[in-house]
Amino acid sequence: MSDLTLKSIRKSYGAVEVIKGIDLEIAHGEFVVFVGPSGCGKSTLLRMIAGLEEITAGSLHIGNVLCNDVEPRDRGIAMVFQSYALYPHMTVYDNVGFGLKLAKAPKDGRDKKIRDAARILQMEHLLDRKPSQLSGGQRQRVAIGRAIVRQPEVFLFDEPLSNLDAALRVDMRMELSKLHQELGATMIYVTHDQVEAMTLADKIVVLNGGEVQQAGAPIELYQHPANLFVAGFIGSPKMNFLPVTVKGIEGDTIVVQADEIDDLRVSIPGATARPGDAMTLGIRPHALRTGADGPIKGTVDLVERLGNETIVNFRLGGGTQWLAVLDGDMPLHRGQTVGFTAPEGEPVLFDRDGRNIAIANPQAEKAA
Repeated sequence: MSDLTLKSIRKSYGAVEVIKGIDLEIAHGEFVVFVGPSGCGKSTLLRMIAGLEEITAGSLHIGNVLCNDVEPRDRGIAMVFQSYALYPHMTVYDNVGFGLKLAKAPKDGRDKKIRDAARILQMEHLLDRKPSQLSGGQRQRVAIGRAIVRQPEVFLFDEPLSNLDAALRVDMRMELSKLHQELGATMIYVTHDQVEAMTLADKIVVLNGGEVQQAGAPIELYQHPANLFVAGFIGSPKMNFLPVTVKGIEGDTIVVQADEIDDLRVSIPGATARPGDAMTLGIRPHALRTGADGPIKGTVDLVERLGNETIVNFRLGGGTQWLAVLDGDMPLHRGQTVGFTAPEGEPVLFDRDGRNIAIANPQAEKAA
């Protein structure tokens, strides 16, 4: 069993630093997802773990072994890329077992590993086919099977589902989740799709500009985002934001005001804000509810009816665009003025530096 530890990992290309001192602990058997916008450094970090990119500074340990200068083939890892990279002239059986054949593994042992991988991925009936006879999802299973037969300590996935259509992506997410449960191996997965991150991960690592913005369980990042970036990136639709000013403090409740909304009460145990502080208010679309006397009033621009829920695009008084996701089919229409409210514990406040004041406050964090 191998834990994976990154200490002060840095990567530079000449004078350009793309990974800026990342510290991370990944326990054996965890499913960890690196997520962030394009160019944030997530694929570069994955390739450094794989040994495909040199580490400029810092240390990478797999188990108790320092792996900075260890060859990729000797790290006990297997990588699945966005491209399937299958040999078109070979059958599925030969594609899955090609690495074992190169390593001169005994034929009987090789056969058993190939068929075990095929059973796990439910593709025994595909072993005699060529890649041209497979769907996109089946080809991705073959690529994963090629990784499984190596019996690695760590699986690395670099956006493996990005070439699949939406329905197939959902199916493959389920397959990867089942695979993780069956193998019990450490898996590190890179994606820019935060829905994939939320549904697959034991731990999400949110990256931006080569730095870790927050790492933790999906629900932790959703409910307690560390900063404005995480709050805006995790969650679909993303959180609504509005600049506000602290009007007053009433025990554990902060009263904020803005030109575009009425005074709003936000419950944050142990809050240390002061009247006059400039902050950013964040409210998730799913937390909003209609209410004629609600402090948030807007003009409806668009109503999207999905049957089980209604997505309302509306404008606040100053033109700021917000979203509300309401249960069921709501009888709203374009141009209508609607009042919205949210439970006092749902809104989040961020300070001038974009930090969640509830997490920055030890008492609030303990109470949460």
